[in-house]
Amino acid sequence: MLQPFAARLENWLFEPPDSLIGRPLWKVAQLLRYPYALIRDIARGQLTLRAMSLVYTTLLSIVPLLALSFSVLKGLGYHEDLEPVLFSFLEPLGTDRAYELTARVMDLVNNVRGTVLGSIGFAFLLYTVISMVQKVEESFNFIWRVEQPRSFARRFSEYLSVIVIGPAASVAAFGLLAAFRNTSLMQKIATYEPFGTMLVVLGSLAPYLLVAGVFTFMYAFIPNCSVRLRAALTGGLFAGALWAAAGIVFTSFVAGSTRTVIIYASFAIAIVALLWLYVSWLVLLLGAQLSFYVQNPQYLRPGRAEIQLNASLRERVALSIMYLIVCDFRDAQRRWTINALAEHLDLPGAAIGPIVTALERKGLLLLAEDETWVPARDPETIELADVIEAVRQDTTGPRLGKIRDIAPAVDAAREAERALKEALKGKTVKQLADEAK
Repeated sequence: MLQPFAARLENWLFEPPDSLIGRPLWKVAQLLRYPYALIRDIARGQLTLRAMSLVYTTLLSIVPLLALSFSVLKGLGYHEDLEPVLFSFLEPLGTDRAYELTARVMDLVNNVRGTVLGSIGFAFLLYTVISMVQKVEESFNFIWRVEQPRSFARRFSEYLSVIVIGPAASVAAFGLLAAFRNTSLMQKIATYEPFGTMLVVLGSLAPYLLVAGVFTFMYAFIPNCSVRLRAALTGGLFAGALWAAAGIVFTSFVAGSTRTVIIYASFAIAIVALLWLYVSWLVLLLGAQLSFYVQNPQYLRPGRAEIQLNASLRERVALSIMYLIVCDFRDAQRRWTINALAEHLDLPGAAIGPIVTALERKGLLLLAEDETWVPARDPETIELADVIEAVRQDTTGPRLGKIRDIAPAVDAAREAERALKEALKGKTVKQLADEAK
């Protein structure tokens, strides 16, 4: 029953009537594309599965991660501030449950810290922590359509820098915020209205703004690709606000779930903690997905669905790609990547990638060291018919054998092929660029 409604809604959002374009309602429709795409991605289940996987990874690595962070913070003199940060993250579970769970985790951290692990134990601890960050990177790369992960050397150096600097920066930020709030100047300003009310509101929002800042940093740093600040900031603010709202709703849910406590007894705290971990990871992934859509709006409609262009459109896109690359390469202007081409042509990169690959196989394009595309040979020697032939002959999967010929159909197809070659005979990509210029 929902599929016809979803189809009509999608057509209204992405193919509005001409009478709507340019009006205020059209602006609203453009904004509604983003929540529609996020809800559709949740319904397809790929984000929820990855959030569940991250919950399992967190259970394995939370104690080693906190133990390593505790050791770093102790060297900086901030180790006593780790417990309040952990408590604030678990506070939506309820004050009593958050305090109990924080105490248990800190006991485990102290036991790990106080035990002589040896070289094998320390190596296992470090591996567990790095594998968690790697799992997060894999999820972010999945969202950003990145197939090539970081190299082992980059993983080791960059992951360790985040693990060491991240907790210290978070704890220092909370400490500076508390110290600034307790200064005599702030206390004196708070006695005057409306400054007192404004300071109270800002003090309540400050932890959530710090969370949004952490999310923004993760969205900009973790994916193995270039993320614009605007996209990362939009996702960070959205995820921070959603995480705050989820915390309020979850606190109300826990407060009213007395039956759950009675049924599960001592297991209730573990179940509630797992649910909160799942919600937190899902919020983080939703913010990353929004960041991707803000930077790549051409993916809003298809999402992760397979993009299929008809033969005529593939030929037109191939000619457009060759024209753009040859023009700017000849004039020493911008260099084109697949993402830049997709954004310029208003098409998903998943649709352009196979066409660029077909042109590369035919020897028409070449990938430079900076991951931009350049002509593989002199544009004056690249005929338009070569471009058309490259995308027509590009096939994937198993090839068919000889099929039965129907003479009239074969003659008509050959006549159309001769007409096309005759129309494009002698015309090169360089001439196309010169005529347009």
